[in-house]
Amino acid sequence: MCHTAGVRILKETKLQFIDDEVGYGVVATKKIPKGTITWAHDKFDLVYSPEEAEALEPLYQEIINKYSYRDHYGRRVLCWDFGRFVNHSFNANCMSTAYNLEIAIRDIEVGEELTDDYG
Repeated sequence: MCHTAGVRILKETKLQFIDDEVGYGVVATKKIPKGTITWAHDKFDLVYSPEEAEALEPLYQEIINKYSYRDHYGRRVLCWDFGRFVNHSFNANCMSTAYNLEIAIRDIEVGEELTDDYG
């Protein structure tokens, strides 16, 4: 498990409605410098094997498909915090790493949405 000053998603963020197409996203409340850890996996995140996720009732599968990500083992990880609301962008300002954390790959300004390239 990785620790980031006692928080999982950077405390200088908030959940905010973006628009009708995107829904909610995570927005910076203070400037976040390049290289800052913005999110880290912890024990509260739920981890499902592909078989476990597939065996869930349809309503739960819908939630898993919308709010989880696949780790490097192919498992579905459902974040318990705002991390599940970090949206995709081909011009992302955060990047996932092999160490179960995300970092800012450029400075993120106040009011800017934190994004990641899911690819």
